[in-house]
Amino acid sequence: MGFQQGLSGLNGAAKSLDVIGNNIANSTTIGFKGSRTEFADVYANSLYGAGASQAGIGSKAAAVAQQFGQGNLSQTSNPLDVAINGNGFFRMSQGATISYSRNGQFHLDREGYVVNSTGQRLTGLDNSGALADLQVDFANAAPNPTTTLSLGFNLDSRKTAHAVAAPPVAGDFSPTTAASFDHSTAVTFYDERGNAQTLNLYFQKTSSNDWNVYGSLVNALGDHVDLAAGTTTIDGTNAYLGSVTYSSAGLYTNGTGAFAAGGNIAVSAASLATGAAALAVTPSFSTSTLYGSSFGVTALSQNGYTQGNLANVTVSEDGYVQGRYTNGVTQNLGQITLVTFNNTQGLAPVGNNQWLETYESGQPTSAQAPGTGTLGLLQAGAVEESNVDLTAELVNMIVSQRMYQANAQTIRTQDQILQTLVSLR
Repeated sequence: MGFQQGLSGLNGAAKSLDVIGNNIANSTTIGFKGSRTEFADVYANSLYGAGASQAGIGSKAAAVAQQFGQGNLSQTSNPLDVAINGNGFFRMSQGATISYSRNGQFHLDREGYVVNSTGQRLTGLDNSGALADLQVDFANAAPNPTTTLSLGFNLDSRKTAHAVAAPPVAGDFSPTTAASFDHSTAVTFYDERGNAQTLNLYFQKTSSNDWNVYGSLVNALGDHVDLAAGTTTIDGTNAYLGSVTYSSAGLYTNGTGAFAAGGNIAVSAASLATGAAALAVTPSFSTSTLYGSSFGVTALSQNGYTQGNLANVTVSEDGYVQGRYTNGVTQNLGQITLVTFNNTQGLAPVGNNQWLETYESGQPTSAQAPGTGTLGLLQAGAVEESNVDLTAELVNMIVSQRMYQANAQTIRTQDQILQTLVSLR
């Protein structure tokens, strides 16, 4: 029986060394999860059960259990490299085959799909919310016409009020006559074809708390255009946009014309002279003030932009694949999703940093955004290193080597005993 026990020990030690060797070989493999050999003792079966003093007949390698502990995260220079910090697997597709991985070394193929080194496509949610292979559209970002304009500024309350008619009439204001207004500023906005237009705003004090606002346009062709009439003129006859009123504390209260509720600055197609449609830009001066200090613009925002070329692609921590364009616009192109399993050790490793679903692992949870439930977050420009502890594996190798030597000695000793018995006369 000693031979059988020793042989089982040799087999177990050899199996353990195989597992340790594989762990060490993959100690630098991104997304690799190490394994350990789990042993069980073996007893001979009897009809009525084993006796209390029954000797075992050796050991066996009961299982090779994968260890799905977190690996360290390391930074890379590829913005499409993605590391999972916490639970979850990437869902990969290749034709009809679905596999799962922790290796987030991704890049774009010629069709714009997010793929790994073996060409498997990363799946996630497209912009319609459907589960699909993630694909980056290389097309340029279309321009967006300006429809809202927010301007923060301070008007100098120390200015002397102008004596003008109410409502203003021709001659009350001219952009070429500096004495007819107190402050001016320029704002860029965009038509539906992405052409930049310059809106000049002029502020004229009419009383302690009231100011008239005039406007003219320098279109994409360089023409000075009257906003209301849509003709190339700078006489200001129809450039009156409305008025704004401030409280005694110098805070904005309300406006008339383009600045009243529901009002807008109307820009005709003829004014644009670019073939684009007319614009209705809703202005907001609600953060403006009337204080006894110099005029100055403190904030400016508008929602239009010109067309842009795709400059780069990045990934946010909640999984959004974002395209950044040369016009400064960032657009969500899809969202990476993660899945988990009830029994991750039941997954079948198939190489290339991939696992397949099995009966033991159970079905994956529905694909969800990172950070949802127990799912981890993503870190872009980083990868998850192998979770193999190289020092521990080298120590385990020594232990397995000694186990192999000890079992070999058991066989040698049994052989010597048999030789002694054979030599008896």
